[in-house]
Amino acid sequence: MKIAISTDTGFVSAHFGRCPTFTIAEIGEEKILKVEEINNPGHQPAFLPNFLAEYGVKYIICGGMGNRAQMLFAEENITPVIGVTGKIEEVIEKFVKGQLKEGESLCKPGAGKGYGLEKEECDHLN
Repeated sequence: MKIAISTDTGFVSAHFGRCPTFTIAEIGEEKILKVEEINNPGHQPAFLPNFLAEYGVKYIICGGMGNRAQMLFAEENITPVIGVTGKIEEVIEKFVKGQLKEGESLCKPGAGKGYGLEKEECDHLN
């Protein structure tokens, strides 16, 4: 099974669509088989769920995500795990052990709505 984590300089990014990279971890028999970091190809409506599905991803882990994006991931049979913070290595280990806790989205609902590609930052709750 593969998981994707929105990544920003070694930590979980607050918003999946605006992260610079994704960490893709392949997990099997309760251990980490492979970890790679790939560049985010860009934030476009409905693009990233399909893009990550092509990698075989089954879970997307991030700090925040809007409702529409969650529905689009569900259509690709990818489960969003939202409200996660921390170092990438620790998040992967918690996921493998079944200890990763979901929380509230770190982004305001609709924070990316209507902004298109020109918006460089999400309006995060602090």
